[in-house]
Amino acid sequence: MECLQFRRAHGALRWTMTGAICIAVFFPFNATASAQELTAQAVVDSIDRGRDFLVKNQNADGSWPTRGGSHEVGISCLALMAIINSGMTAKDEPVQRGLKYLRTLRAPDPRGTYQTGLMIMALAAAKDGKRDHTLIQSLVLQLEKSQVKTGPDAGGWGYGPGMAIGGGGTADRSNSQYAVLALRDAVHAGVPVSTNTWKLIKQYWGTQQSSDGGWGYQSKVGASRGSMTVAGIATMVIVNSMLGDELEINPDGTPNCCVNKDDDESIERAIRWMANHFSVGSNPGVNSWLLYYLYGLERAGRLSGTRFFGKHDWYREGAAFLTERQSVRDGSWKGAGQESDPVLGTSFVLLFLSKGLAPVLINKLEYNSDAQVKRKPDTLPNWNHHQNDILNLTDALSGRPDWPKLLTWQTVNLDLAIQGAGVSVLRQAPVLFLSGLDDPKFDAKQVATLKQYVEQGGFIFAVDNCNGAGFDRGFRELIKKMYPQGEVQLKRLTADHPVFRCEYLLDAESVELYGVDVGCRTSIIYCPDDLACLWDKWMRFPSKDRSVKATSMITRAIRIGTNVIAYATGREPPNKLDQEELANTEGKQNQIERGFLQIAKIRHTGTWDAAPRALSNLLKALNQKAGMIASTKTPSLPASDPNLMQYPLIYMHGRSQFSLSKSEQANIRQALENGAVLFADACCGSQPFDQSFRQMIREMFPTRELKRIPIEHPLFSEQTGYDVRRVRRRQMEVDDVNQPLKAQTLVVEPLLEGIEIDGHLAVIYSKYDISCALEQQASVACAGYLTQDAVNLALNIVRYALLQDIAFKNKVEGIKVD
Repeated sequence: MECLQFRRAHGALRWTMTGAICIAVFFPFNATASAQELTAQAVVDSIDRGRDFLVKNQNADGSWPTRGGSHEVGISCLALMAIINSGMTAKDEPVQRGLKYLRTLRAPDPRGTYQTGLMIMALAAAKDGKRDHTLIQSLVLQLEKSQVKTGPDAGGWGYGPGMAIGGGGTADRSNSQYAVLALRDAVHAGVPVSTNTWKLIKQYWGTQQSSDGGWGYQSKVGASRGSMTVAGIATMVIVNSMLGDELEINPDGTPNCCVNKDDDESIERAIRWMANHFSVGSNPGVNSWLLYYLYGLERAGRLSGTRFFGKHDWYREGAAFLTERQSVRDGSWKGAGQESDPVLGTSFVLLFLSKGLAPVLINKLEYNSDAQVKRKPDTLPNWNHHQNDILNLTDALSGRPDWPKLLTWQTVNLDLAIQGAGVSVLRQAPVLFLSGLDDPKFDAKQVATLKQYVEQGGFIFAVDNCNGAGFDRGFRELIKKMYPQGEVQLKRLTADHPVFRCEYLLDAESVELYGVDVGCRTSIIYCPDDLACLWDKWMRFPSKDRSVKATSMITRAIRIGTNVIAYATGREPPNKLDQEELANTEGKQNQIERGFLQIAKIRHTGTWDAAPRALSNLLKALNQKAGMIASTKTPSLPASDPNLMQYPLIYMHGRSQFSLSKSEQANIRQALENGAVLFADACCGSQPFDQSFRQMIREMFPTRELKRIPIEHPLFSEQTGYDVRRVRRRQMEVDDVNQPLKAQTLVVEPLLEGIEIDGHLAVIYSKYDISCALEQQASVACAGYLTQDAVNLALNIVRYALLQDIAFKNKVEGIKVD
């Protein structure tokens, strides 16, 4: 994509079947071309239209109509889940009507495994307080009782007419996956599920995986299918996470999760099957139930942290395929067979699009090391000693107050990233997680890639596993290799660092965190304690058998992780496609050279380059959004350099105290009196920089005052570019060292101050952050404008400055302008 889009995920997205039909359906699809053209806004618009279709077609009683009048409960549950995941909440009237319909159902409804499972999922998705807790409990009990308990299908579910008590019986993978999904959602809603139920589920799926790595519809009969294989991937991830509740406890009551563990390769084998058979235009191996399969594909990719099946970006290709096939007339989708019911088809598609668009919060780094090359078969690799660590941390953050409703994660291979698109692959999530037991021993190319990732605005969060001296030594050596001149160093963070107050109030004495300051913030944080070991054992509602000490340690570890991620992202990670677009644009070469607009950056003693990419990002935005031609190479000049006179716009920012000599001030003043404009901002609202800047202006212009630019000024109106008379600004609601940081986002008039010389604005200054927002580096502790508004505000400032420059030169040269 050529267009750099600085914007948040769309406000509407708040994250957070029966019998087989053998109708062949295949849609020819140019995946590469269509997927490359896809934008987040196109997906959001498609979701909105699909949601509107479902709302318009809801029955008065809260249910949804179905073809032939069958399966009304199940399809109504799917439709309710779809509109909730597409942005509605329990406060919205359509959701309330849907919940009322489900709450008033009486026996024999819901009937069978599908309807019971889907009803649990719909009630859990609504999160309507504790109101449905008892109802979910009763439905969970029905599911657990109807599980097949003996025989070759033990651990699975069949259709369960009348929800017969489980014993021997026949199960199928389709019914079974919906039971598993429902039980997972029940656990996350606070309803316990028996450990024996989860063990039987693992037995059923683990023993019936086909030799090729996939799963068929029943037992080992028939070839592997795409829809059943993605069901198997999601199920194995879920059950492994749920069985993580079984802890080995040391004599002192602490959890022992650093025992030698075998690597469960069932998920990797299934992922390889999907890589070899991937399609978004057909359900591999069966060519029916396409939309049902795509909804399963979303779950498999999201829960397993898999961005690519082989070389296929499953979400981008699937979303491009689906948005192209949406009805222009009413916004619905239809498949073949039973999926020709537009309510059913639209529900499946909305669940794929909305959940799959959720922000990718963390990339878990897969890397090769000497220890991995030499490791024994079936043992865990160095980078993945705790397989469920990031899955569980992401789950713990999803839906918290002020966080998106749904967050995801993914695994990224460092070597494949270097061979492919490089840093842009790492940049597809705002946080890169790195852990291990042994020294990772990164080579020179890997070190350079990690450094470039940080310099382009990325954030590294590293954790030592099992007190591994090798990893601790190796990570500290990595920092020295990244910054061999010692320009930045790994230092222990002190109590005044905002990371200790970003969400929870943490004791800096007992929480050992080390950091590296790069740019606007601390861009690398390292914890020598094995937080990942404890994340791996987290559950939203742990069993009562856990020791108090173990529960306390796990809770503490989640809180530390929460604070670090909140500091790194400001709780506002972009959605998947926006983040990818931003990452791809960042990686483009600077192509515009001399002869075009250039903006100079002033060097000074107050961390003059705290946001090194801010100005170049602004210039890229000028080229792509404003139709201007600007060089993205940004010369940095000392304030005394006479070449300042050649630039119509001079840029200045920082985050600490500074001062300029009299001669430096005189040089800047001369440039401004010649018609240049000084554009400056305080990084993250830095008070030391703000105080120094105001003092500099008083000394440069003793007879003038830095005054607020009135909102009626053309600078803020669409005649200059964008209407920025109302913008979003983050400010501290609570900024007390004895309390957790609490930021609020306000919709306000922008606050810019300026000084006029001969009728033109010579100085335009923001005491609130613009530069860090241009870098996508604004943390929760950063007082300033949100990225999209910061970009639009900065674009208006540049445009207005250039318009002034033209008018000023015409005036000097005596040219009359009508």
